[in-house]
Amino acid sequence: MNYIVTALKPEAQAFVDKYKLKKNKLADFTVYQNEQLVLIVSGLGIENATLATQALLDNFNITDHDIFLNIGICGANRNHKIGDLLEISFIDYAGKIFKLNDKDGYTISCIDKEAYEATCEIVDMESYGFYRSFLHTTDNARMFKVVSDHFEPHKVTKEKTKSLIFNAIEEILEKVRR
Repeated sequence: MNYIVTALKPEAQAFVDKYKLKKNKLADFTVYQNEQLVLIVSGLGIENATLATQALLDNFNITDHDIFLNIGICGANRNHKIGDLLEISFIDYAGKIFKLNDKDGYTISCIDKEAYEATCEIVDMESYGFYRSFLHTTDNARMFKVVSDHFEPHKVTKEKTKSLIFNAIEEILEKVRR
């Protein structure tokens, strides 16, 4: 089973449309699922990502074969093009680096509010919350971010967000299968 945590409904909607997922509730969260996939929409921020990820861990019969994915958009500097898919392996939060898995991926800076200046390479607002729920390094946890803007979050729309994620789904799932 693949378990996916997204922050935003437009990120989730790309999966809902592609896989015809059915809507349910889990605690205070919206969940979409079918036989192979469970997706939860956390909302913005570290605390919401932590609670949503923990809700999945607490309410489903998790096995060693299950994969946990955090998928969403991110801001990035101009070394990355809009639409680039980035696999994240390290999270920079509060001046500390946390290792998510043993994959060869990027470091993302997790911050508490939208970033309007390129003070780091890649940024989001939920990655540390996803990581924090696991409290250890695991190869069953993967994080994929799609570059949505170059520190111009005001330019990101719901439609653009959904399109960026939709266009990356096949590449994400191919990387997960490897």
